[in-house]
Amino acid sequence: MSTTTTTLQSAKSPVPLLYRRHSSGQIRNLASVSSSLLPAFGTVVGEGSLQLNKFVIAPYDRRYRWWQAFLVVLVVYSAWSSPFELAFKKVATDSLLPVDLVVDAFFGIDIVLTFFVAYLDKSTYLLVDDHKKIAMRYVKHLWFPMDVASTLPFQVIYQIFTGKRHYGQVFGFLNLLRLWRLRRVSELFSRLEKDTRFSYFWTRYAKLICVTLFAVHSAGCFYYWLATHHHVADDTWIGSLIPNFQDRSVWLGYTYSMYWSIVTLTTVGYGDLHAVNTGEKIFNMLYMLFNIGLTAYLIGNMTNLIVHSAVRTFAMRDAINEILRYASKNRLPESLKDQMLAHVTLKFKTAELQQEEVLEDLPKAIRSSIAQHLFRKTVESTYLFKGVSEDFIVQLVPEMKAEYFPPKVDIIIQNEISTDFYIIVSGAVDVITYKNGTEQFLSKTGPPDMFGEIGVIFNVPQPFTVRTRRLSQVIRISHHNFKQLLQPFNEDGKIMLSNFLQHLKGLKKEELEEIPLVTEFLGDLRTEDTAAVEELEHHAADEEARRTSTAYAFSEVLPTRIIIHGYHPNEKLTEGESPGKLIHLPDTIEDLLRLAEKRLRKRGTAILMADGSQVEDLNALRENDHLYIL
Repeated sequence: MSTTTTTLQSAKSPVPLLYRRHSSGQIRNLASVSSSLLPAFGTVVGEGSLQLNKFVIAPYDRRYRWWQAFLVVLVVYSAWSSPFELAFKKVATDSLLPVDLVVDAFFGIDIVLTFFVAYLDKSTYLLVDDHKKIAMRYVKHLWFPMDVASTLPFQVIYQIFTGKRHYGQVFGFLNLLRLWRLRRVSELFSRLEKDTRFSYFWTRYAKLICVTLFAVHSAGCFYYWLATHHHVADDTWIGSLIPNFQDRSVWLGYTYSMYWSIVTLTTVGYGDLHAVNTGEKIFNMLYMLFNIGLTAYLIGNMTNLIVHSAVRTFAMRDAINEILRYASKNRLPESLKDQMLAHVTLKFKTAELQQEEVLEDLPKAIRSSIAQHLFRKTVESTYLFKGVSEDFIVQLVPEMKAEYFPPKVDIIIQNEISTDFYIIVSGAVDVITYKNGTEQFLSKTGPPDMFGEIGVIFNVPQPFTVRTRRLSQVIRISHHNFKQLLQPFNEDGKIMLSNFLQHLKGLKKEELEEIPLVTEFLGDLRTEDTAAVEELEHHAADEEARRTSTAYAFSEVLPTRIIIHGYHPNEKLTEGESPGKLIHLPDTIEDLLRLAEKRLRKRGTAILMADGSQVEDLNALRENDHLYIL
């Protein structure tokens, strides 16, 4: 039991500290959290989560983050002062010495704090808050000796132990150990580049400027240091112009050094400052070789930033040019070419709204939650799905795909194969039909209406053309997926059937005239309903009589369709005789014979297939089978 408790205390999930209020405050934007501090899988977020051990600091504690940001400012000072003090040792022992001691003291405090900062176990992604493990990890790591070496004031320590002040160059090179602190700046830029609250372009741009300024500053200081340590002061790049330059102002020497460094870096080369002795010439060669790499690094990064921001523009232009070439080669009409161009343009403009590639990489549960948030209210408001169970809605919404359509674009074309139906989320569409080659407007629909469902449910070609009036967003689901989802939901199927029948009855006369199948279906439906009521009255709600009612016969929204004939399959169709009647398959043979009598005006007693075999079980029939009633 004690071992288990120790384990739980030594490794704890980082997530609770994101919501820890008493010591760390609350991190409101997870984008600011470093990528190396990921929450553990399966972690439950809440106020009741486990807390870290006493006197242990969370690495993303808000106050600790501010401390790290303050140290970055001190690192900038160290990056400037270390090469500067190497070149100009006067300031290293006089004016800048107190400042260096204060800065070193702050970094000394940070070394002590590091022994109390929890770390992330890379194998388990859990925060380790055991004091012994934290200390052992830090001491064994390279960071600890380098942190100590870059913080110790060697010149002051030497003076304490010897009682003398030493002005040797060895302390100037020891001070260069402070450049180890630059890793903090690198970590800061790495974190900012991942923080979506900051522009990646400007963050990267600031990083490139900092690298350039540090290179210029360091090279200028070291070049001045070469001049001060040459055995003949006048035989140097600055001594040949300024006699006794070592006795002149520090800032004069620094200005000349920066001037030479910038002119050399930019490859201007005026020639007023040039190498005189061999050591300076060698340093110049090395610096110019370094500049080649630095310039390539800067140009490469800037080019990448600029090109990256224009990639989508190039892709859109290429797509448009391809469409123009295709339309010209195939001599497409201007109206069709305009629709193609509008669709491609809209695709690029709405890419950030759809983000299909992003959603595909997400787990199914997250994709489902996004779809529920975006489209569930719209789907529930659609007439077909009013009153259905919540379980069906939860399964239906994630299967729908969102699409945008520009104005004056045909979403559905009359007489095309019915594969999908659509729900309008925003915008508006016109329902259009064609008569004798003339376009005729029927109606206008908007959110949350749907279209295409008549062709899908009756499994017939689309009866209308549907065209957008303005920019419209729709969600669609395929015929196949809808049928698969509906199979286990019989009660919901009945509800949707009732909603669908009510919708058909409310269609305009002009619309019904364009769908003879629906008109005929509604007429048969009224006849069947009358017969069912009479039968119910005579049999006192007998169960078998209930099965013959229309609601039960259409308990599935997508019933099997068959074609019935009133003659023997071996007989030839006589002139003027009907080629057959398309009906929905009822549940029983008796119902089929009764329906055939109404449609064919002929009473039958037997049902044959096209090959002459007699039908005894309706479950054996398939879509579009031909039946012959005798």
